[in-house]
Amino acid sequence: MANWKTYRISDVVNEIDEGKYVLPVIQRSLVWTEEKMELLFDTVLKGDSFSGVIAIKEEKDKKPLFNYRTFSKTGEAMESQEVAKLRQTQFFIIDGQQRLQTFYIGLTGSFNGKKLYFDLYSNYLYEYEFKFEKEESQLPQLSKEDNRKLAKRLWYPVKELLNRLKDTNDEEQIADEIIEDYSVDNDLEKEHIRKNIKSFYKHIISSDSLGISIVNVNKSRPEQENRQRIVELFRRLNDGGTKLSSFDLVASILKGFDWKMEGFLNEILSEYQDIGLSQDNLIKLIFLLQDNHNKEMADIEAQDADFAIKNKEKILAVLFSVRKFLQNAKLYDYYKEGGRSFIPLFFVSYHLFHQNKSVEQVCSYFDNYDTGNQDFPLIKKWIYHSLLNGVFRSRGAGWVSYKTGVRKLLEEIKEHKDKLFPTEKLFNVYIQHPISFQQNYDMENLDGLDSIFVFYLIYNCKTANRVNDIDHIMPKSILQNYNYTWDKINSVANYQLLDYSTNRGNKNASSFADWVCNEDNVKDKKAYLKLHLIPENETLWREDKFEEFIKERSKLIIEKINSYF
Repeated sequence: MANWKTYRISDVVNEIDEGKYVLPVIQRSLVWTEEKMELLFDTVLKGDSFSGVIAIKEEKDKKPLFNYRTFSKTGEAMESQEVAKLRQTQFFIIDGQQRLQTFYIGLTGSFNGKKLYFDLYSNYLYEYEFKFEKEESQLPQLSKEDNRKLAKRLWYPVKELLNRLKDTNDEEQIADEIIEDYSVDNDLEKEHIRKNIKSFYKHIISSDSLGISIVNVNKSRPEQENRQRIVELFRRLNDGGTKLSSFDLVASILKGFDWKMEGFLNEILSEYQDIGLSQDNLIKLIFLLQDNHNKEMADIEAQDADFAIKNKEKILAVLFSVRKFLQNAKLYDYYKEGGRSFIPLFFVSYHLFHQNKSVEQVCSYFDNYDTGNQDFPLIKKWIYHSLLNGVFRSRGAGWVSYKTGVRKLLEEIKEHKDKLFPTEKLFNVYIQHPISFQQNYDMENLDGLDSIFVFYLIYNCKTANRVNDIDHIMPKSILQNYNYTWDKINSVANYQLLDYSTNRGNKNASSFADWVCNEDNVKDKKAYLKLHLIPENETLWREDKFEEFIKERSKLIIEKINSYF
C-alpha cells in the first residue's frame, strides 16, 4: 500500500543532507544533464507539475532490504555501503532520484564544478532562468530574447539565496537587501527582483511543492521475495520518465540479488572501457560464461549475481589477459578507437575463463605469445580472418551477428573447454551457415572485405580514419571522363586515408600525378608511397592508366594483408 504526502522542497533537501533519504543499490547513477536540471527549477517556480517521488520506508534498528548509498552534492558516483541495521528511519528512493539529486545539487552543491545561478531579472511571466557555471563572470550578461522586459541579467547564487531566505524567513527583506547590495534604482528591475525571489521562496521554502509516496513493505514475506517485488516496481516505474535501457534494468536486478554487484560492475567497467567493455557487454559476458547466449531479463536468477561475485577475480584476470592479447596481436588500437564489435572478445574471454588455470596463470597466459604459446596464433588467426570478412556485422542469409552468430559460435566453442582454441571449427561455423567467408585473399575479392579493417592493416595497425578523410587517390571527377565504372572508381584500391586539410585543400579534385609530384604538396614522396602502398611506377599515376594502377595497388594491399598471417 502506498500513501501520498506533500513536503516542502527545502525540508526534503535538509533530510537528504541528514541521510534520511538514500538511494538503494538497484538505482543507477545520475544521468540528467545540466540543461535538464536547470529546466526543473524553472518548472518548480512556475508551479507546474513535475511528478512525484516514490520511496520505501525502512525502520530504525532493522536490516534494510537493500544496501544503499547517499545522495551526492557534486553529481559524482557514491559507493554503496553494507548495513546490518539502520541508525535511523530512512526512505529508499525507488522513483524520483534524478529530481531529488537535482534539488540537492542545485540548492546545496555543484555539478561538474559549477554552481547554480538564478537570473533575478528573468521574465517571471514567461521563464525563470537558471544556469550552472563555475564563476559569475562566465555567465551571459545580456539577453536578446524577445520575451524579456529586461535585456540585462542579474545572476545570483541559488545556494546563497536559499540560505538567506531560510535565515530570515522573509522574502521581502531579502529582496530589499539584494536591491540595495546591487544599487538597483530602476523600478522595473526592482519589480523583477521582488517577483522572482517571491516565487523562489514560495515554491522552494514555504509551500508543499513535492509529493512523496511511501510504499510499505510486508516484512513477514521472505526477504528475497520482497527484494524482487521492489525491483519489479522499479522496472515498471522506469518505463516512463528517463528510461533505463534493458541492461540498466538487468544491472538493477542483479544488484537486487547481491549488493556487491554494484562494486563488481563499477570496478570492471572503469578498468576496461578502453577495449570496448560496456555494461551491456559485461552482463552479456556473465551469461555467456555460464553457457547461456539468450538469457532474458525475466529469467535472471540469484545464481547470476552469485556467479559474477564468486568469479570476480578470474573475470578480472580474463579481461586483463584479453587486453594483453589485443596489444600483442596489434589489435589494441583498433578496439581503443571505439565502436568495434565486442563479439570476438566474448569468445576469447570464454576460452580463457574455461581454462583449468589459476587467476595468476590466466593473467600471464600470453606472456610467451611470441615463443611457445600455442593458443596465441590460433586466436589471432581467427580474429583477423573474422574481422576481414566482416562476420561480426549482420551479413544477411539469416546471420545476425549478435544473435545467430553468438549462438552458433557458443555452441561450438563450449565443446572445447580447457583445450586449444578451435579456430578451424569456428571457421566451419561460418562456412556451414553459410555466409561469405574466405581465408585466401586476392585482387578479385578485395572489395568484399571489411574496408575499415583493411585500412587498419594498410596503415600498420594504427587507427587513422577518425582524423582523416577516406580519399579517392585518383579523383572521381576526372575518372568519370574516362568512362570507368563506379565499382572501380570506388574500389578500395583507389582509396587512401588523408588528413582533412590536405584532402579538402590542394588535393581536392587534382590530377594525382600532378599533385603527388609537386614538392609543395608531398615533401617526402618516398615515404608517402610506402605509407599509402602506391605503386612506384610513375607511368601508372595518370588517370588514363587507372585500371593498371588499381591492379598494381591491389597487389600491394593483398601482400600487406597476407603479411599479417
